[in-house]
Amino acid sequence: MKSSYHFKFEDLLVYQKAMDFGEEVDELVKNFPNHELYALSSQFRRAADSIALNLAEGYPGSDAQFIKHINHAIYSSNECVSCSTKAKRRSYINFEQDEKNREQISELTKMMTSLRKTILERNAKTNP
Repeated sequence: MKSSYHFKFEDLLVYQKAMDFGEEVDELVKNFPNHELYALSSQFRRAADSIALNLAEGYPGSDAQFIKHINHAIYSSNECVSCSTKAKRRSYINFEQDEKNREQISELTKMMTSLRKTILERNAKTNP
């Protein structure tokens, strides 16, 4: 069911994909060993969720603020790469799962980099 209350940042495709990625990571880490509950599982979930959260947090602000939050979202994406690699090295996920994570993170990072570039170019045109 769709909410009667809509926020503009929810229209961003990169935000929607980041939300999906966070949910996929949440499902993935449920298979990690119990001793990782407050370690790698938690870190991976928080990093994945942070991508969408930063996009939402930065959206209503100034362009400079939004770019700062896009950068934080990119940092969180990089953190997800490390978490996925750790999970693969510890045999919590297989190569294919790691590759799927990397593919999604790569797509998200490219989208955020493109969004940041668009904002910077727009600012360069309006503030030469």
